[in-house]
Amino acid sequence: MAEGGTRPPERPPEGADAGDPRRALLRLALLALTIAALFAVVALSGGLSSHQVRDWVHGAGIAAPLLFIVLSAALTVAFVPGPLLAGAAGLLFGTALGTPCAIASATLGACLAFELSRRVGARSVEQLAGARLAKLQAWIAARGFLAVLYARILPAVPYNLVNYAAGLTRVPLATFAAATAIGCAPRAFAYVALGGSLDDLGSPAAIVAIAVLVAMALVSSGFAWRDWRAGRAGDPA
Repeated sequence: MAEGGTRPPERPPEGADAGDPRRALLRLALLALTIAALFAVVALSGGLSSHQVRDWVHGAGIAAPLLFIVLSAALTVAFVPGPLLAGAAGLLFGTALGTPCAIASATLGACLAFELSRRVGARSVEQLAGARLAKLQAWIAARGFLAVLYARILPAVPYNLVNYAAGLTRVPLATFAAATAIGCAPRAFAYVALGGSLDDLGSPAAIVAIAVLVAMALVSSGFAWRDWRAGRAGDPA
């Protein structure tokens, strides 16, 4: 209690920008510009090609799988499409070795993008969030693993966008990593198999890969429809 019976002013929460939304918007703009700059650098270097990624790694000998994982993870942060990178794994290593390399690199790259987004933008989103966005944040945090898993397996949901968007939520990194590794595995196998079969799309590996992609689209759409109906009916599940 301060002298004269008055209470001292409360300190603002640590890390708050004194309630100034302009700083929060500036941080989000900085995040977007950083991602755009990384993508531009890769595009100008010719990295938006499975064959270019293969050429960068080819010749590394026994270190090639590790080099590919590190390089592919970095390119994932730069918003390079996942199918392109998985296709490069197929060109380099074939399906058997390329699939685990693609899964490892996709998961590592996703976690790096997640952390970048969380460190730069998550606090800003919390500060700017209205009531509706706060409810969405709480819903995603409560579902955690399933929310990320669905985002990974649903068709037409951009993989790299999920990486950065998830970093703005309250989902723990370990939960995000586990859901990403499991959710990306079927597509990683399919794109690796297709990448290794570009010269023969009628091969058994290519046919199986296409079947996996179609099956994932159908199954994930069915799960999404079920959950949407459950939500409409007020089912707690």
